[in-house]
Amino acid sequence: MNRTYTNDRPARSRDGRADASRGGGYGAKAPRRTGGPVRSGGYGRRPAAVQGEFALPRTVTPALPAVEGFAELDMPGQLLAELGRQGVTVPFPIQAATLPNSLAGRDVLGRGRTGSGKTLAFGLALLARTAGQRAEPRQPLGLILVPTRELAQQVTDALTPYARSVRLRLTTVVGGMSIGRQAGALRGGAEVVVATPGRLKDLIDRGECRLNHVGITVLDEADQMADMGFMPQVTALLDQVRPEGQRLLFSATLDRNVDLLVRRYLTDPVVHSVDPSAGAVTTMEHHVLHVHGADKHAATTEIAARDGRVIMFLDTKHAVDRLTRDLLGSGVRAAALHGGKSQSQRTRTLAQFKTGHVTVLVATNVAARGIHVDDLDLVVNVDPPTDHKDYLHRGGRTARAGESGSVVTLVMPNQRRSMARLMSDAKIRPQTTQVRAGDEALSRITGAQAPSGIPVVITAPVVERPKRGAASRGRRRPASATRRAPGRQSGLGAVA
Repeated sequence: MNRTYTNDRPARSRDGRADASRGGGYGAKAPRRTGGPVRSGGYGRRPAAVQGEFALPRTVTPALPAVEGFAELDMPGQLLAELGRQGVTVPFPIQAATLPNSLAGRDVLGRGRTGSGKTLAFGLALLARTAGQRAEPRQPLGLILVPTRELAQQVTDALTPYARSVRLRLTTVVGGMSIGRQAGALRGGAEVVVATPGRLKDLIDRGECRLNHVGITVLDEADQMADMGFMPQVTALLDQVRPEGQRLLFSATLDRNVDLLVRRYLTDPVVHSVDPSAGAVTTMEHHVLHVHGADKHAATTEIAARDGRVIMFLDTKHAVDRLTRDLLGSGVRAAALHGGKSQSQRTRTLAQFKTGHVTVLVATNVAARGIHVDDLDLVVNVDPPTDHKDYLHRGGRTARAGESGSVVTLVMPNQRRSMARLMSDAKIRPQTTQVRAGDEALSRITGAQAPSGIPVVITAPVVERPKRGAASRGRRRPASATRRAPGRQSGLGAVA
């Protein structure tokens, strides 16, 4: 049976019901949603069931049941074929629950722990419902808003093969990169834009992008956008998309800041919510290691010298740079990632970490979301986080997609009480162990071992100049690393 995939769905009245008098589809005139008080019906009066961090809206219209396989979904054959080529055979729970409804045009509020498959949950719906349409210059049809550059790039990388399969043009709009090049991509007519709020606003202000044709809008990690102060920009952008359009809001946690977005922009959403902690993963072990200040640096270095990759989180970029220098001097292949780095540096560092060229990523919370690395089985909080949400998102870099992993937090005596409160808030019962550098317990839990002591230099990739007349722009030589003296190679050559 031939199927036609469009963005058309009934225009909705203020109380969320289909309005037959206005006709169907996005051409219908519907009132712009606002966040002010509503006298009758409206978003401020929707009944709610207390659940999780805030009162989640109760779905008025019954949700479609979850599916067991992608073949049951109303998606173009090209997308189903691409899922097979990518080795994606069985939908994750959040995909199975939300896709039938988002493909039918329903608004969706999805909460799932990081690594639970949210990207394909919203990405497949957006691409399926946009397939077959072409965007005019500067007028995208679908928008995915994310809080960080790293998450934007990860979403783009994940969705690009699927977008190509249905011949949709996808572009990334983030700060730290050439705004002229991004404007050129928009002028070329990109159907789907993955963007951070600030750079998208800049392009709109320059007249390089208009959102009045956007029929499907995705908010990914909305709570972090609120935490980072993006809420005014996000609401200003949402006020510019088609008012009768579809909204998909996905996040690992939902706090009261996100309640504004839910009440103001989602109409009768299908709610899919996991445990409020959004991080109590059965395949993840949690360890609190009690250390004394004089021993903490040595213990950290031994953990970093383990075989295999590890992400180490610290509070400040200066602390990150300092630890990275110390680790390199001890023979550990480490690299720093924080907001003080240029986007090209951050992109290169992540690439080196994913290929195994760098085995230890030392980072601030900029790496707590939006980074997926296969076979990453250890995350270390060198500095304990101050918020349980940060703990969950840091830990979410491991034990992704059903794999196992461990989260280790180094806690000094004066931090024990606050760490106990944080774990209680996160609904986690960690294993607590007193350790010292060189202890068998430290090695057993983390794989710690003595570093080689032979300093390491991590070299940046060298761009090869193209030969005269070559059709390409040149190829990058593989990233290389040199040692000042021969020594062991920890993790080099691992493939992500």
